[in-house]
Amino acid sequence: MKEKVSFGQQSTKVKQLSDIIEQDIMMGKYKTDTSLPSINYLSKAYNVSRDTVFKAFSDLRERKLIDSTPGKGYYVTNRQEKIFLLLDEYSPFKNTLYNSFVRKLSTSYKVDLWFHQYNEHIFNTILREAIGRYNYYVVMNFDNEKFSPLFNKINPSRLLLLDFGKFEKENYSYICQNFDDEFYNALTQLTGRLKRYRKIVFQLPVDSKHPRASADSFRQYCDDNELISEISGLEDITDVEKDVAYIVIRQTDVVNIIKRSRENGMKCGRDFGLVAYNDTPAYEVIDDGITSLSIDWEYMGKQAARFILTGEKIHEYLHTEVRLRKSV
Repeated sequence: MKEKVSFGQQSTKVKQLSDIIEQDIMMGKYKTDTSLPSINYLSKAYNVSRDTVFKAFSDLRERKLIDSTPGKGYYVTNRQEKIFLLLDEYSPFKNTLYNSFVRKLSTSYKVDLWFHQYNEHIFNTILREAIGRYNYYVVMNFDNEKFSPLFNKINPSRLLLLDFGKFEKENYSYICQNFDDEFYNALTQLTGRLKRYRKIVFQLPVDSKHPRASADSFRQYCDDNELISEISGLEDITDVEKDVAYIVIRQTDVVNIIKRSRENGMKCGRDFGLVAYNDTPAYEVIDDGITSLSIDWEYMGKQAARFILTGEKIHEYLHTEVRLRKSV
């Protein structure tokens, strides 16, 4: 019976047939140490020449996915698991997550890393092309409150959602941040220090993809603790005020505030306060250290790898830690 495959013009028939057979191996159609269909069979099944099949087999053999012996024909030697990892954007803490994830996996796992830059069209394009080509999918959604319908096309036992996820997802495994209650609780740990300032400013630019739920938690925290507060939707803080504590999301905002304060002879932790979201190694050495609110990104990577290695369902919201330094 002829396979329903259309060979395109983007690469040779040999490469396309090699990719098809590789995908079948990865998805378990052809298991380790079992024979592959004969050259004659595949030639008829895919309507290609015997030479095309032979060259496709040669390519797979060079990559050590298959081998051959007289009398046995071609057979699978290695079934490498392919992992699809889709993150939102590059940052130092996402690099920590990635390194922790791949270190925990063995060499029998191949991880393909993609970024969607919070763009729904890019997200949909990348994910749509990936569906059916991988053993496992580890995905950071593009929106904290919007469940992508493409997730319904992936076996729930093969999909892990990371970071964002304030939507119904009980049928899926997830390791997420909590951007409201955990944010509130983390700020509570800083109350004694924040009360020294006449105002607390939370910089949350209008176009920021950071979940807006944090704004509500910030307002509630400041109201509960009788702190004067402001949420700034500006792209940049242009005037750093004395006796004001700033809470910022992006690493670029930390740099911007420090630069502008130095222009006015002000020192972080003495003349104004600064708290950053998501810790990076740089925050340990900028000025006398920048206080941060952060989940453990290394732990997230390890837990994601555990999901791949064990296949066990996981439902976990990560604790937001306060890493106290001299900036407040």
